[in-house]
Amino acid sequence: MEYDLAVQKSLYSKVTGIEKKEDDFYKELYARSEKRIDALAKTNPFTEEELNEVLVEDGYDRRDFMKWVSATTAMLMLPGFFEPLVAKTVQVLNRVPVIWINLQDCAGNSEAFLRTDGPTVDELILDIITLEFHELLMAPSGEQAELQLENAMTAFKDEYLLFVEGSIPTAENGIYGTIGTSGETYVDHLTRLSADAKAIVAVGTCATFGGVPAAAPNPTGARGVMDIVKNKPIINIPACPANPANMLGVILLYVMTGELPELDGLLRPKFAFGYRIHDACERRVHFDAGEYVEEWGDAAAQAGHCLYKMGCKGPMTFNNCPTVKYNRGTSWPVAAGHGCIGCSEPGFFDKFERFEAPTPYNPKYNPASDMGVYAATAGLGLFTAFKQLTKDSVAQEAENGN
Repeated sequence: MEYDLAVQKSLYSKVTGIEKKEDDFYKELYARSEKRIDALAKTNPFTEEELNEVLVEDGYDRRDFMKWVSATTAMLMLPGFFEPLVAKTVQVLNRVPVIWINLQDCAGNSEAFLRTDGPTVDELILDIITLEFHELLMAPSGEQAELQLENAMTAFKDEYLLFVEGSIPTAENGIYGTIGTSGETYVDHLTRLSADAKAIVAVGTCATFGGVPAAAPNPTGARGVMDIVKNKPIINIPACPANPANMLGVILLYVMTGELPELDGLLRPKFAFGYRIHDACERRVHFDAGEYVEEWGDAAAQAGHCLYKMGCKGPMTFNNCPTVKYNRGTSWPVAAGHGCIGCSEPGFFDKFERFEAPTPYNPKYNPASDMGVYAATAGLGLFTAFKQLTKDSVAQEAENGN
């Protein structure tokens, strides 16, 4: 069909915004990172013996750990010779304190983080990373929890990474979100904690772009972290929930290099959001062959054909879901049989409101305006193709009496 060719033509070139680095760049980065790791290793690191004990207790051995190191190194877009340095970095993760706060959220990102790929989070992360504060995981509550937070902020001033989960309600002076006995608004809470942080990591689409709480009509005035904090480095890790591998990857890179990862126009790390889901989807071969699922449960669906006609937003969504996956790398939504809903993109709940139908054509919409590494030329070609597909869909609905 005509739209098949139009869509394929618009998607064949990968829009990544990732510049190829020369060998000298990686050699210099390795030398600089090795020097940093050696310095951190002199200040009470997690020893190799302690790490091995953790692995054994969790049913892993050194070989399993090195497989994880290899996969993580590749995910971070680092050459293979970085693997020994990545393994060594794990032992000094405890030198970078983390404060994690939950604002207007469902705690889904924390839940995902607790089920990160092996070694498991409760051993490798909680035992090695200095997680100084996290409401869902810590024993103290109430005023004792507030005291622990204040002590952590004082002890690690200008050193801690601040992880933020959840959007920030700003309507009516922030009354839709308050915390503690003082009734501090989420806006003031975030502003105060950000002031002494080394950097802020916004986790999940709510914290990055406002997420579902910011969907129209957005009664609470939900906003993302970067709309509130303006004077600190910010790393956005969107998706609903964010993949724990990407959270851990950001921490590893920061500990290893002392720098923030390379970011796209929406402050997302390029190692995770530099490619469209469509580029690595296992159903891409069916897209290229023009083989689509026409309705749920049909023969094409059972054969694992492309979900583009069923509303999959993979062609306009940047994330590494197809390669990293979820649940210890076993699966992800498209593999499970449902199209991508674009949850790592700004305003996805409104922009992609018809999750099970092709996105309607919008001649005034410029994809480059809010998708930092999405090229307008490719986007316009894609939406032109959507126009015809949407007409076909509407005509079919009318014929069916819907």
